[in-house]
This record gives sequence, C-alpha cells and structure tokens, in this order.
Amino acid sequence: MKVIEPSTAAEYQCYYKLRWKILRSPWQQPRGSEKDELEQSSHHLMIVDANHAVIAVGRLHFNSIREAQLRYMAVATAQQRRGAGTLLLQALEHKATELGAEYIVLDAREHALRFYHKQGYQAEGPADTLFNIIPHIRMRKKITP
Repeated sequence: MKVIEPSTAAEYQCYYKLRWKILRSPWQQPRGSEKDELEQSSHHLMIVDANHAVIAVGRLHFNSIREAQLRYMAVATAQQRRGAGTLLLQALEHKATELGAEYIVLDAREHALRFYHKQGYQAEGPADTLFNIIPHIRMRKKITP
C-alpha cells in the first residue's frame, strides 16, 4: 500500500469512482454527488495497491486557518479492516499538520465512530443527516506537530 496524491485525469477518475461507489451508490445517488464546491481548494489523498488500484480515498480542506476538516473517507469494501483506513487517516492528519492545522473535525457515520475514536477523535454532538437517513456525529481531534 502506498499513499499518493492523485495527479492525472485517470487517477482522479479512479479516486472519484471509489468515493461514489462506497459513499453514494448504496443510496442510489447519481454520479457527481460525490463531489462538492470545495474540490478545487482541497487536498486529496488516496492509497493504491501494488497494481496501482485505488483502495482508499480521502479529502482535507480548511474551515479556518487552524481548523481542517476531513471528508469523503472511503475504503474499498474488500480492503476494509486491513489498515488502509488508518494509513490514509494518518497521512491526512500529517498533511493537516504540515499546513498549520491545530484541530481536525469530521462528520462520522455511526458505524465509523469506533474507528475514529480509536484514532483519538472525540464526539462533539450530532451533525447533518445525509439523504435524511444517514446520521452523522461531529468529531474533533487536537493535532500537534
């Protein structure tokens, strides 16, 4: 497994395809719903395997000069519980630290709360409910250089 920043059109296509497949397709959301208005100003990372297949993706953007936010974390179903999510999260946290963040926030789906809690994130309270059916919890972590 290797963490990279997508840089070519083909890499971005695979990046967004996994995001859509894991985070939108199960709820019959159309292609394109895996993107938002912050894509161009965000930092994108992905994990590829030895064959350069994308197995995990995630995005980092800033809400303020000191607060970064993680969004669209997704790991291919066959790769879940094999360390890809942890590796990606650590890489995104490292990127946030490099860019001067003091805190990272994220909105976690209920099934992912344990994963983020094990990584040092603390629940702050309810966040948006996606598609009116998927509740999220706002989580926060203080990061240090």
